[in-house]
Amino acid sequence: MSLLANAIPNARTGSTLHASSVAVGGHTMGPDRLLRYLQIKVHHLIQDHEWDSIHIVGGYDRDAVISAHEKTGKLFNFQRPTAEVHGRDLIVKAFPGTDYVHHYALIIATYLAMTGKGGDAVTYELLDSTSSHEAVGQLDLDLDGDLVIVGWGLAHLAPADGVWTYGRGYAWQRTEIHGRRVVYLGFLHSIWGDVAGRVVTRLAELGARDVVYVGKVGALNPDIEPNTRLATGNTSLVNGTTVTWTDFFGDFASAQPGMHTGRHVTSPSILLENRDWLTEHAEHAFVDPEIGPMGAAAHHVGIRFGYLHVISNNLARHYPADLSNERHSDVVRRRTVLIRHIRNIIASRLADGTS
Repeated sequence: MSLLANAIPNARTGSTLHASSVAVGGHTMGPDRLLRYLQIKVHHLIQDHEWDSIHIVGGYDRDAVISAHEKTGKLFNFQRPTAEVHGRDLIVKAFPGTDYVHHYALIIATYLAMTGKGGDAVTYELLDSTSSHEAVGQLDLDLDGDLVIVGWGLAHLAPADGVWTYGRGYAWQRTEIHGRRVVYLGFLHSIWGDVAGRVVTRLAELGARDVVYVGKVGALNPDIEPNTRLATGNTSLVNGTTVTWTDFFGDFASAQPGMHTGRHVTSPSILLENRDWLTEHAEHAFVDPEIGPMGAAAHHVGIRFGYLHVISNNLARHYPADLSNERHSDVVRRRTVLIRHIRNIIASRLADGTS
């Protein structure tokens, strides 16, 4: 491992952890769907070659080898971790966040185990808060009490004739809706888990008064078919503690048709959501990695936060649509309808005169 240690700047003694494959048989996705999910996430250098060691670190580096499996035709959230080759060793660089680095390490270790390549040589770097804070600190916008809409589906939410202004790893555009200044903010890379909470903190520092997050959640209620309903709420279980925030939508969103309101639970990695996890959290309605940290951050800095999410998959029952086939045309069509519904809800909320 001496080559890896030399290649990682500021490596600290004891900061390298081993990543083990999860138990595939007990996962809520099932083996076949889980493998398909992993195949669209794992860097092509890992799928196409064998390595003596693979080490995942926090670092946003688009000059390293870009994965051939990055999605095309998307404005945002298409960039995936990049890689550096050091002989027979591979260093994988994920956007610096504790949850994301751990999540990607589990992805790689589980993929290698499922494909018979072994995952014993997968390690990851335990991050300190400084690297993530500095990375999110690159976000720089001129805000003055604005509503910031961040996340997924922005191409359908923002004005079609608007111009995106690009920063390092993000882009934004400004508009006005019913007299309220609104900024749409998208990230080219993933803002997974704790990174999303840091984004909310940074937006508050820059002058945002409200943040709305649009994305996707998994349902824990077996009766909810994916891509047919929206999710909202103002409570999440984060690391065993219930967090509640001041909801930008109040009771407005929950009263809309096609909406499911409930308690959210934060999970740092889809790979950890096995049957035992599902049983433990069965009384909750939704799961994703970001809502909880974002709501907690908003509560801490004293701004309002709200989320409107497409229910994209179901952990309690297998439906045709899940996280392994999100690019299917029927899935895209259904989600486009729901995104338009989200756009109308936000506009109506701003028109009701209480924003």
